[in-house]
Amino acid sequence: MLEQNKNSKEFDQIKTTMKLLLALILCFGSSSLPLLSDEIETRRSGQSAVRTCTRREYREQYMPGTPENPGYVKNWYEYVEIPCDGRRTDLDTNDCTEGSLLGGILGAGIAASSSRGKGRFWAVPAGGVTGALIGCQVDGG
Repeated sequence: MLEQNKNSKEFDQIKTTMKLLLALILCFGSSSLPLLSDEIETRRSGQSAVRTCTRREYREQYMPGTPENPGYVKNWYEYVEIPCDGRRTDLDTNDCTEGSLLGGILGAGIAASSSRGKGRFWAVPAGGVTGALIGCQVDGG
């Protein structure tokens, strides 16, 4: 009886921890912070209003060495001008929404049918996530 009570408390603690972790991921993972943006728009004052848009790009260069003085990697950030017309040419336009949805449903269904008892608590979400990832890759994302 004591062992069953101990396992129940551990299970409740794990469930609470997982709920908290899920809430934190949803709160902080889905927010977009403008502070992390690598694009900067500046306006110069003068005779006419000129817009200059720049992007911060990471650069690195290997500096070879000798046996006495080993080589190292030199890294820095550069600001590169980009077009200000709002179009970005380097955007990934692949959309895997349909594949994720179908793969998640299929994965959760397979996990639900192949698991038993308390194993469904973790198998269905894990199957859904795995199916969504596989479905996204199959769909071209």
